[in-house]
Amino acid sequence: MEQKSFKRKSELIEAALDEFTAKTYENASLNVILKNAGISKGTFYYHFQDKQAFYVFLLESAHKTECKFINSHERIEDFKGKDIFERFKLQVQIAYEFAIAFPKYFKLCIMFRKERGNEIYEYAKNIIERNKEAWLEEKIKKAIKDGDFNNRFSEDFIIKIVNHMVFNLNEIFDEEEDYKMEKMRENASNLADFLKYGFGNRELCY
Repeated sequence: MEQKSFKRKSELIEAALDEFTAKTYENASLNVILKNAGISKGTFYYHFQDKQAFYVFLLESAHKTECKFINSHERIEDFKGKDIFERFKLQVQIAYEFAIAFPKYFKLCIMFRKERGNEIYEYAKNIIERNKEAWLEEKIKKAIKDGDFNNRFSEDFIIKIVNHMVFNLNEIFDEEEDYKMEKMRENASNLADFLKYGFGNRELCY
């Protein structure tokens, strides 16, 4: 969702990131956020419907900032001649660099993953992943045309399987170790290899 700019908006976002990355959604206090940001409840509710809407706004901001970062760091020469699986690995590396550059956004996403099973998780996930799924579907369709996937699988089957595995990876890897940056990077890279050699037109060689 797009929000109009207002005085101390950046302070509000910083205060919110501090609160939501230190506590669960339920325990995070909107009053503490507003106090630390130095804005009134009137100003807040003029721009945001409630705490839930603001939380989703923060998650969307993290996603948009990450996408912008990835797009600005992608180099055509690095992607040239690579299939969708290898390009995904390169994007994972850039996402890793994003996590270092924007640690609070990265931690917010980690805290959000830990909300799985709570009402806020399902609500926010449905909103946030809608745009992500459309973006990924476009990439998959192009990869299918480029011959990156084995043609014995239908387009619909490939899209559903890849979408499910990418967006539900945290339901497979949900141990405390899996939330560490390096482990997340490793799991994502392994997923790319699994999809490539499970669906791709190449044999896995040792």
